Amino acid sequence: MRIETRIRGSNPPRSRNRNRQAVLGLIRAAGTKGRAEIGRSLGLSTQAVSNIIAELLAEGWINKRGTRASGRGLPAVQYGVDPKGGYAFGVEIRPDVVLTALLDLSGKTVETTRTVLQENTPAAVAQMVRKLRDRMLDAEAAPENRLLGTGIVVPGPFGKTGLSGRSSDLPGWETTDARTLFETVLGGTVELSNDANAAALAENLTGVAQGIGSYAYLYFGKGLGLGIIDDGRLVSGAFGNAGEVGHIPVMGPDGMTPFENLLSRMSIQSHIGGDAPLDLDCLDTLFQDGDQTLREWLDQAAIALGQAVLILENLLDPQTIILGGAMPARLIDDLIANCALSSASVSSRPDNPISRLMRGTCGRMAATQGAASLILHRAFTPQPVS
Repeated sequence: MRIETRIRGSNPPRSRNRNRQAVLGLIRAAGTKGRAEIGRSLGLSTQAVSNIIAELLAEGWINKRGTRASGRGLPAVQYGVDPKGGYAFGVEIRPDVVLTALLDLSGKTVETTRTVLQENTPAAVAQMVRKLRDRMLDAEAAPENRLLGTGIVVPGPFGKTGLSGRSSDLPGWETTDARTLFETVLGGTVELSNDANAAALAENLTGVAQGIGSYAYLYFGKGLGLGIIDDGRLVSGAFGNAGEVGHIPVMGPDGMTPFENLLSRMSIQSHIGGDAPLDLDCLDTLFQDGDQTLREWLDQAAIALGQAVLILENLLDPQTIILGGAMPARLIDDLIANCALSSASVSSRPDNPISRLMRGTCGRMAATQGAASLILHRAFTPQPVS
């Protein structure tokens, strides 16, 4: 059993787009739905639902999926999302590589690419992204008018802040208006986010967070980030920088230190030493071989995780905290198994059927898939009516 977000529709004409998002989101979440069920679930009139269904059918977003009998009367026509009805393009930009993903309207990943950057200036990256997008659309034989938009993900924080200048930043991008740049080069809708926020949305769309309305997502990139989903919507903050959890101080073996100094891929590299970067396959092998130095890091990291979880639970009151991203699944499972969860937390309660800590299922491509999920989230999730 999971606690689900309850979204209600609204009948006034000014809410037409919001109602359309609510209908489409309900159909996608359920797999198939009939008109009457949609109306009852969203509190919409029969006429309002019929108009939206007709519009979505005409535009190719949904299709008919047979009928289902329920009680008296004729069997009800069922409607489902047409995967080919639209596509979302996602781009994750790292200092040395660009990752891309094309998702269909159902959220299925159609194709992914990984391209090493020879030059990571904003102008050069934008031109490369356009070529990658066009190539992926051609390979799928997807008309450009079926592309709903492009999600762009970059490491945070956005703008010049007191946290700028870290090794995981994109040098030279701090003062770049990335959204405007990509809107100019790519055209169409562009959504911009940091990697943790995008990964949190990916888990909501196709991962372990489906059906969970409020959760926190600890994202392993090079550093450590946090995505916050509240009542099905992303919490971004005033400047898009909500969730810079890596800089929250926690108690380490040598005193107070930023969280990501104890729990991140950077911290593993620092603890193990050596010049060669440790990729995910290497870390997984070290874990399976019972490497003692990695074991020491895991033990310290589990203690730090317990401290951070207590802070996040009492601050955000999430249904669960999910760990995911670019970290081997075995290491995440070990951290969760050895994390001592405090009873002095609002999340220590008997009526929540969801575990307080969970591992995400989107894996190392979570942020890339999440970039495309930013676009699908716009289509499926009603925004507040102003």
